[in-house]
Amino acid sequence: TESATKFIQPLTFSTLSGNPTIDNLFSPSDKIVVKHISLAEWADLILIAPATANIVGKIAHGIADDMLTTTVMAFKAKVIFAPAMNKNMLSNPLYQQNVEKLTALGYEFIDSEYGRLACGETGEGRLANIEDIVDTIEYALTFKNDYQGKTVLVTASCTREPIDKVRFISNYSSGKMGFALA
Repeated sequence: TESATKFIQPLTFSTLSGNPTIDNLFSPSDKIVVKHISLAEWADLILIAPATANIVGKIAHGIADDMLTTTVMAFKAKVIFAPAMNKNMLSNPLYQQNVEKLTALGYEFIDSEYGRLACGETGEGRLANIEDIVDTIEYALTFKNDYQGKTVLVTASCTREPIDKVRFISNYSSGKMGFALA
C-alpha cells in the first residue's frame, strides 16, 4: 500500500526477494494485464502483516482502492491478518466489530502480542512473533479439508475378519481409539 512504502521502499523488497514489487494498482505495463486479478488467481494465500486498523476496516467494508484491497476482494482462498497497532486502536469497538465481521466471513487473524509498541508505549498490539506467523502460514497451506462436507463412519471395538466359514482373525481392541476419533 502507499502507507507501507513510507516505511520500507519497494526497491528493498525487490532487491531482497529477487522479484518485482507490485505497489501500484495502475502501473504502466507492456501488455494489458489486470494485475490484481492475476495475483488473486496466482496466490495460494494472502498474509497481511502488519495489518493496520485502516486496512482491516477497508477490507471489512469492501473498500477496494489500492493493489492490496482489490487483490483481496478478488481472492478466493485463505486471507490471514497479523495485526499491529496501538493498544487503544486494537481494543476500539469499531476495530473489534471489523475483526468479528471478517472472522465470520472466513478471514483469519493471528493474535498480536504484548510488548513495546511503535508509539513507545507498552501493551497489547505488537506484531505476532515471526515464528508464530510462519507456523500459521505453514498450517494453512498444508491443512486440507479432505473430509469437509463428508459423512464419516467410525467403528469402535474389536474386529473380526473371516478367513473361511469356521475361522476368523480378531484383535483385542477396546474401542477407545475409535471413540476418541469420533
